[in-house]
Amino acid sequence: MYRKGRPGNAGYFENMTRIIFQGGLNWRLIDKKWPNFIEAFNDFSIDSVANFKADRVEQLMNNKGIVRNRAKIAATISNAKQFQVIIQKYGSFQNYLDSLDKSNNYAFVIRELSKTFSRLGSSSARIFLYSVGESIKHEI
Repeated sequence: MYRKGRPGNAGYFENMTRIIFQGGLNWRLIDKKWPNFIEAFNDFSIDSVANFKADRVEQLMNNKGIVRNRAKIAATISNAKQFQVIIQKYGSFQNYLDSLDKSNNYAFVIRELSKTFSRLGSSSARIFLYSVGESIKHEI
């Protein structure tokens, strides 16, 4: 799910957003619309998205090129703000992940991500970690 050449904080943010929007939907639909998401969310610039206001939300709700789900759009803005806090405190999202206890197949990390980020439940947190290359084991 990582866009090639998109490492770092913006890559994590984009990947998390994609997983959130994909929840409950066909992955092909999201894949087809993803170039529109990139444009709509300013190439997933964390600082830019964190500053989206109500008028920008309304623009996004009228954008037929993306999934127009108000709760997921609001979550993306909220999550950008959380990324800002994490980057300020840890220097990078990777440093934040590295600071968390990854024993017991990332159980603590999954709980922390689910508490910290909007619309990122335990299943989507697990998918996110796997998709960004963390060595989480698939549970049957």
